[in-house]
Amino acid sequence: MLSAKKGQLEALLITLLTLVFGFTGCAAPELQETPGPAEVATPAPEPLKLPDPRLRSDVSLEETLLERRSVREYADEALTLEEVSQLLWAAQGITAEWGGRTAPSAGGLYPLELYVAAGNVKELAPGVYKYEPEGHELTKVRDDDVRAQLAEAALGQKWVKEGAIDIVIAAVYQRTTKKYGDRGVRYVHMEAGHAAQNIYLQAIALDLGMVTVGAFYDEEVRTIVGMPENEAPLYVISVGRKT
Repeated sequence: MLSAKKGQLEALLITLLTLVFGFTGCAAPELQETPGPAEVATPAPEPLKLPDPRLRSDVSLEETLLERRSVREYADEALTLEEVSQLLWAAQGITAEWGGRTAPSAGGLYPLELYVAAGNVKELAPGVYKYEPEGHELTKVRDDDVRAQLAEAALGQKWVKEGAIDIVIAAVYQRTTKKYGDRGVRYVHMEAGHAAQNIYLQAIALDLGMVTVGAFYDEEVRTIVGMPENEAPLYVISVGRKT
């Protein structure tokens, strides 16, 4: 009697499981985990389009060469976004439809990358930005003003902190050494010098002061700026208004 009732109960249970879960076997149905909320990827920051660079000036090339000097004291006055645009274009701006730039590059391989550590620029929030020559635009890398940190990494050189901006020139050596081998390292350094001199001459034409800094701890600068591992910092260039 008990056996018959037990059989009826089992049959009833199987029927109920079949109706609810589509269950036809003897094992209990597996419970599936409820999926959690989907992870939302942080959207990449929108690039900031820079003002178009000017292609004419009232200052001659000869005057900029005559007046070129390193300046280590700056007035506490903001630069304009137009001036930042002009300095970056002078260093690595595209000047030909095929991609030629303002500074010569061995094999047209363009290993240099430019960053701006902005602290006192009209219409530009403090932070670190990467220059994108193809669109003449900036992409934000960090939200904070890192000039004081860069000064500390540059052995305490105070002008790095006091400039309105610091332009950091970095290099991806592999872009050049993959073609030229070890000799490519020399070519990269030559190119960095070309770009830095262009910034010097452009700064003079804008009546700005600047100084190139090469004494710093590479790893600290890389970390502060937020560079990827394959980029090596070569220059920290402070720019500001003259006192």
